[in-house]
Amino acid sequence: MGPGPSDVNPRILEALSRPTIGHLDPAFTDMMEETKALLQYAFQTSNRLTMPVSAPGSAGMETCFANLVEAGDKVIVCQNGVFGGRMKENVTRCGGTAVMVETEWGRAINLNATEDALKANPDANILAFVHAETSTGAQSDAKALCELARKYDCLTIVDAVTSLGGTPVLVDEWGIDAIYSGSQKCLSCTPGLSPVSFSDKATDKISNRKTPVQSWFLDLNLVMAYWNSEGPRSYHHTAPVNSLYALHEALLILKEEGLENSWARHQKNHEMLKAGLESMGIEFIVPEAERLPQLNAVAIPDGVNDAEVRSRLLHKFNLEIGAGLGPLAGKIWRIGLMGYASNTDNIKLCLNALGTVLNESGYNVDIEAALKAAG
Repeated sequence: MGPGPSDVNPRILEALSRPTIGHLDPAFTDMMEETKALLQYAFQTSNRLTMPVSAPGSAGMETCFANLVEAGDKVIVCQNGVFGGRMKENVTRCGGTAVMVETEWGRAINLNATEDALKANPDANILAFVHAETSTGAQSDAKALCELARKYDCLTIVDAVTSLGGTPVLVDEWGIDAIYSGSQKCLSCTPGLSPVSFSDKATDKISNRKTPVQSWFLDLNLVMAYWNSEGPRSYHHTAPVNSLYALHEALLILKEEGLENSWARHQKNHEMLKAGLESMGIEFIVPEAERLPQLNAVAIPDGVNDAEVRSRLLHKFNLEIGAGLGPLAGKIWRIGLMGYASNTDNIKLCLNALGTVLNESGYNVDIEAALKAAG
């Protein structure tokens, strides 16, 4: 129950164990097409260039930046946590200039400050932001940010690593140009794949670059020829066949549940956990309207040893929760309720285990009252 990877559904583990076949085998390429269609459903998009990158979410991030940012480009980067900072690193390494819009960690991205930066930098051509900031549990208004980007004639690059499958991500409706996610969060798949999707406008920019993409492996002009079913499929790299079996199964599970039902489940379970934690006197660091239901960031009570509590939870109860990062290290816990792990049994386990360890640490809580509050 940390910030990822989340628990993996047994159906997905079974899919991993299926016989490995060639990455150009007709049976496998048929599954590739099904995976693309299922990803289009998950992203709520009709983008033709929708596929999984053969590496974790960080490679999905680099795929977006390496393909869309050229030397000399100016990119507005919004940062309200760790992962906005990684966006800046990508812009710089692509030879671009990052104009930073800083928002307090634990808050949604400031829309007014973002618009001020867009006004002050009319030569910017991309707006990049994290939809669901895993390091703080804050969710930003992606729809409003995309509207600002269009107003100032910018493409958007969006990090949806923690949001995809857990809260609404509406690529076409919001007008997102490039988006990346990860297999190991709310999709409850094994780590190692990064779903991405690109609008026609973004694809045109990639196809008409002045310079080659600096990464051969992540160059979509080359990768597209492998994932494109129109015409002969060209070999680019050996796809991670079994991992793609697993992602295909994870997306089937999501489709069977239904996106709206998955979103509702994550929200309902968040409300249960929230009620139990608040009964213990544990406070959330993110305002209610800006909270991620699948990543619950809470303040560590005064006098409680962060590392000691997490160690006891792990070794006594086999329960993992996440520590804070950056300036929030030692100040917060990050409790995940993602995908297959977002269920009432885990909520009860967490409340009981955390309550027991806190009582042992001298911070007295009423476990029964917390469980009753959670329902």
